[in-house]
Amino acid sequence: MTPTKPVPSGRNAWLVILPLCKLLLHLATSSGYGYFRDELYYLACAEHPAWGYVDHPPFSILLLWGMRSLFGASLLALRLLPAIAGAGTVLLTGLITRRLGGGHLAQAMAMLCALISPVFLGVDHYYSMNAFDLLLWPLIAYTLIGVLQSPRQERWLQLGVVLGIGLLNKISVLWVGCGLLVGLVLSRRGRLLGTSGPYLAAAVAFLIFLPNLLWQATHGWPTIEFLRNAAGIKMAATSPWAFLMGQVTAIGPTTLIVWAPGLIYLWVSGAMRPVRPLAWIYVVIFAILALSGSSRVNYLAPAYTWLFAGGALFWERFGHRLRARILAPAMMVLVVLPGLFAMPLGLPILRVERFIRYSEMLGISIPNAEKTEEGPLHQFFADMHGWEELVMTIRDVYDALPPEDRAEAAILTSNYGQAGAIDFFGRRYGLPQAISGHNNYWLWGPRGHSGRVMIVLARNTERLRYLFEESEEVARTSCRYCMPYENDVPVWVCRKPRVSLDEIWPELRRFI
Repeated sequence: MTPTKPVPSGRNAWLVILPLCKLLLHLATSSGYGYFRDELYYLACAEHPAWGYVDHPPFSILLLWGMRSLFGASLLALRLLPAIAGAGTVLLTGLITRRLGGGHLAQAMAMLCALISPVFLGVDHYYSMNAFDLLLWPLIAYTLIGVLQSPRQERWLQLGVVLGIGLLNKISVLWVGCGLLVGLVLSRRGRLLGTSGPYLAAAVAFLIFLPNLLWQATHGWPTIEFLRNAAGIKMAATSPWAFLMGQVTAIGPTTLIVWAPGLIYLWVSGAMRPVRPLAWIYVVIFAILALSGSSRVNYLAPAYTWLFAGGALFWERFGHRLRARILAPAMMVLVVLPGLFAMPLGLPILRVERFIRYSEMLGISIPNAEKTEEGPLHQFFADMHGWEELVMTIRDVYDALPPEDRAEAAILTSNYGQAGAIDFFGRRYGLPQAISGHNNYWLWGPRGHSGRVMIVLARNTERLRYLFEESEEVARTSCRYCMPYENDVPVWVCRKPRVSLDEIWPELRRFI
């Protein structure tokens, strides 16, 4: 038996207990501070099922369409799938450890790291493609280990299927493919490239991803424009050193003692030689992101699942060599106990005022990845505030319109968060669906509105005066803990457009 093959050590209760703890933790905190900005946008996208969207592939939206059809859109229903995905991530981390040869304690240690990591907690708290990305990368790694241990055709086929689904969820899986190609060459597994297996996997992945590519082609490749604008306009500059330090904070300072040795162990250990491409995948993706100059720290998060596995295996075997059975349990305590104190950074389990004081006391801050001003809350939590208040402000303005204006009024917003909030919460007040030039809202167009009467959320007064003969500020949004750019936004009632809404629509396009 090679050292990388699973150790037949019987059933491991941790493989059930820890994923279940993860699931229950997220279900218990699902109400959180409220709906997240992207969740409102995803719910709007789910009303327009398609093979693609400006800023994401269709997999997560198709799942959301099914879940909403079955269970509605309450916070609990909306966040059920991310919670299940998070539990699956914890389980897969343990299974990767077992497939690498780790025993019960190593599996438990790796899973605890995946359970306690702040970025894992945060990503799995709300609905987005990122929760499934966090699940699919370790599934790719688990499948890849099987391929590297026994490169049979059916295993290459399985790898292609998982890669294809991963691409349909988020195109960052291309980084995994790039890392795998480099890893096969540099880890002396390049002979596998001389077989048909890798090309079978690539072909299957391509065929699964093909519907999204066709959608992109028929819509003018909007995602390319989105990515270019995001990198050049939206994302804050990040040096390689800042990106590395961001990893330590986001993944959890206490887990460093597991994943750092895990990377080294996967890279240099003779026992790990058959699966060394896993280390190269991490290194290649880290280099791509760190050298890009503008990457979010959470982009690399899914790759830590197999580093947790490698580190747990290292500490388990190191303890065996020292004949110190207490070493692995002691390492688990060192990871978990301090990690519990950082848990409020990833989950909204404290009241806002208490959280602000608590984060100041810890002295740990998550760097802002965007070129935006933050308020007392980091953007992750701030984007769960202010949406219902915004909609009620718009409701009051809408209700105050004369009946003839109300009958044809359109609501134009600056971004998809505002538009998604109006579409979701506005139903109960009889508001029309919002229109916006932001991302996929631009593709959905003016929705039949003439533009003769418009309620507009905007700070650019000069542009409004250019577009309308009459524009009157009638209200302002108000929210204490939302992002500053969502607070005190002027609300205008505009009439007598100088040009039709259809004519100006191309100018409103904003893919970012």
